[in-house]
Amino acid sequence: MKIGYPCINWTVGCKGDRTFRLKSYSEERLIATVENNLNCLSEMVSFNVNHTLLFFRITSDLVPFASHPINQFNWQGYFKRKFQAIGTFIEIHGIRISMHPDQFTLINSVDTGGFERSVKELMYHTQILDVMELDTSAKIQIHVGGVYGDKAKSMKRFIKRFNALDERIRRRLVIENDDRLYCLKDCLQIHAETEIPVLFDVYHHELNNSGETVQEAFNLFTKTWKEKDGVPMVDYSSQQPGGQKGKHAESIDAEHFKQFIEETKAFDFDIMLEIKDKEQSALKAVNVLKEAGRVL
Repeated sequence: MKIGYPCINWTVGCKGDRTFRLKSYSEERLIATVENNLNCLSEMVSFNVNHTLLFFRITSDLVPFASHPINQFNWQGYFKRKFQAIGTFIEIHGIRISMHPDQFTLINSVDTGGFERSVKELMYHTQILDVMELDTSAKIQIHVGGVYGDKAKSMKRFIKRFNALDERIRRRLVIENDDRLYCLKDCLQIHAETEIPVLFDVYHHELNNSGETVQEAFNLFTKTWKEKDGVPMVDYSSQQPGGQKGKHAESIDAEHFKQFIEETKAFDFDIMLEIKDKEQSALKAVNVLKEAGRVL
């Protein structure tokens, strides 16, 4: 089992998601910003290896404005050696990588322009993982999207558009169940027509489900992953005590996490902790997993 956290490390003292305003765009600024972000990414993955955190979500802001028409710079070529060096480090140390475009990346959007921008954004994420030369266990996770007044029609639109995407994108994509619109059952229905793997979000399932227990859900979604996809991915969080319903916890609830690990001990999967204090909770989770014999 591999466990990790998304995008930002509060300990290492650098920011790997630096960006700037569109009106300030220049190739010189872009080069300097990407240089900083890649250097910081290197520091973060080194920290993670030293602390048994072998799952990491790379920020979508690694290359600012990468999918915007203003950016015509060949960043893949310019930074190829640095990307490849990071990718080699990731491979040597057995780190699992994912990415997660923002909520405006919508394959099933009713707006044609929005869909076209989403495809460009997905291609950018694909290029990041490809230039690092990572295998297809490195995934890009997205939500199904909006309902737009007709859920069945919106699901069919997702399926049709997914099947027409560039194969380089398709082989990287996974969908996750969300907390309001598309539950695990919906994602499984889409998988049946696309073979897209389903990433299971534990907290979203708690908020939006069709009555499945966690164990029942694991029995279902884990079957959507093939060998080329790697072991199934899981997003884990819990409710922030005293917070508004749906608010992710600021720090890990160790007892809740222990219970979850016990409930799912029959399954092999990697865990992404979507918890506010990032690596601090991940380090606590590693100790729980070591006690349970799930990591060395």
